[in-house]
Amino acid sequence: MRTAEVAVRTGAWLGEGPTWDSARELLIWVDILNSRVHTFDPVDGGRTVMTTEQHVGAAKPRAGGGLVVNLRDGVGLYDADGSFSWLHREPVQGRRGNDAAIAPDGALWAGTMSYAEQPGGGDLKRVTGDGSTVTVLPQVTVSNGTGWSPDGRLMYYNDTPTCRIDVFDVTGAAGGGYDSVSGRRAFAEIEEGAGYPDGLTVDADGCVWVALWDGAAVRRYTPDGKLDRAVALPVDRPTACAFGGADLRDLYITTAAAGARPTANPLAGSLLVLPGVGQGLAQPAFEG
Repeated sequence: MRTAEVAVRTGAWLGEGPTWDSARELLIWVDILNSRVHTFDPVDGGRTVMTTEQHVGAAKPRAGGGLVVNLRDGVGLYDADGSFSWLHREPVQGRRGNDAAIAPDGALWAGTMSYAEQPGGGDLKRVTGDGSTVTVLPQVTVSNGTGWSPDGRLMYYNDTPTCRIDVFDVTGAAGGGYDSVSGRRAFAEIEEGAGYPDGLTVDADGCVWVALWDGAAVRRYTPDGKLDRAVALPVDRPTACAFGGADLRDLYITTAAAGARPTANPLAGSLLVLPGVGQGLAQPAFEG
């Protein structure tokens, strides 16, 4: 098994949400509590940093250019020229946007959580390009990794404090619909002391990769929920993972400096990469 390399050495306080933008061939990720959206070009090492006006839980590419962002007070849009508008604004005192993912049909599934991590203080919403919004999962605590199987029939999801990766059946997937889920059940459980499931991604083999907060590792689970790979990382708090690069074979991992022991975690907050570790799936852009 390959060892992690440093793609970008930086001190992100709460790095999260790596996403490969296939149109621009860039990796996008966020530093939530510093309100920053980063990009990285693995070919020439080029980087950009954009500051948002609110804490930003996730940033994903839009089909027409620009970004869709999951902010403190809702979901917003940045156009390619940098102009901003709200798509769905729903401010709730003490709550912010967290991880998000684009479904195969181009809709955004956006999670929230309370700053105090109050049980049941967050939710998971489906937001379409015209701003139509439906709450899919109410009363979650820390809404995190969301991903779909290669055939679109299953959705994986982490509510981090449960120490469990859950799986759902996707309603209407056979006909191209991804508007609801049912049949929630445990896919894999993280044993005590191994950390907490944070962000996840699904590879071309249908295996689920998950970053373990306070677990200093990423793991891969086979489609039947069996652990078949575990890669130790040089940081205690990896937060999420995604495949990137021109051939989608490199696994990028965001990390957090927040709460990390500085002497034991000199790379905390950096963007890491596991080169050639698997085969990712092309991710859709947001339809709006």
